[in-house]
Amino acid sequence: MEDVDETLGTALRRWRDRLSPADVGRIARAGRRAAGLRREELAELAGLSVDYVVRLEQGRATHPSAQVVASLARALQLEPAERDHAYRLAGLLPPRDGTISTHVPAGVQRMVARLGEFPVGVFSADWTLLSWTPAWAVLIGDPAARSPAERNLVRAVFATGPRGLASWPVLNDGDGLNRALVADLRTALVDHPADRGLTDLIAELRVGSAEFARLWDEGAVGRHVSARKVIVHPQVGEVTCDCDVLTVPGCEVRLVLYTVAAGSADAEKLEFLRVTNGLSADGSAPSLRGPFPTP
Repeated sequence: MEDVDETLGTALRRWRDRLSPADVGRIARAGRRAAGLRREELAELAGLSVDYVVRLEQGRATHPSAQVVASLARALQLEPAERDHAYRLAGLLPPRDGTISTHVPAGVQRMVARLGEFPVGVFSADWTLLSWTPAWAVLIGDPAARSPAERNLVRAVFATGPRGLASWPVLNDGDGLNRALVADLRTALVDHPADRGLTDLIAELRVGSAEFARLWDEGAVGRHVSARKVIVHPQVGEVTCDCDVLTVPGCEVRLVLYTVAAGSADAEKLEFLRVTNGLSADGSAPSLRGPFPTP
């Protein structure tokens, strides 16, 4: 039975207080009073408005959506049991077995925070972008400006229209990437047969993309390999990067990491983007973004 004095607001404050700025890739400035994360920092990390976080902690917002709770759990680096506790405090059922997890282990989050110099994106098993470094937002475009559906890489590769590659300025790698993505979705469907979002995505692409339908019906198999990718940026033009896909044993998330050779013209372009967008040398953002929409 839950503690009668425990609310989602008290739990959020407790979890926020235990995180240090370094845990989320921030620099603790001199004179900082808060030992843990500020509400403003939690709001930015979770993609929420500061006012909404305040209302949650004060108990004035009592019915957050499952998407909001999942975002807060990732931002606060909760363990699975703590994440489930947050869902219950919000009056929601925790994610059930057979569905794709959006949980990013705390160790992975700390590692990504320390890779702030590089564009890094963290993806779930269905290739939906879960979190990213400021350098990723500068190079690829701020994912916070896209809907959750538009943050799915498979949809971006195969779909046409506004959800397609127009929102991801990475030139398509062709059949190799396509086969690997289709194979990943097939594996995810075996592992998560009860995930409605995954089955809907597959059904959508089988109808909307002849290429996806062909590869799916063929039983395409493939694997991700290190590759060169060209990113077309509106400020600096083409940036050629080495792309690596990293996996974590015992965890479903994938890390996509873009790097360039030191001293190259592409490195100069990335440095220019970091400086002009206000990122420090380690890729961290010195000021908060906003405002964010209230759910």
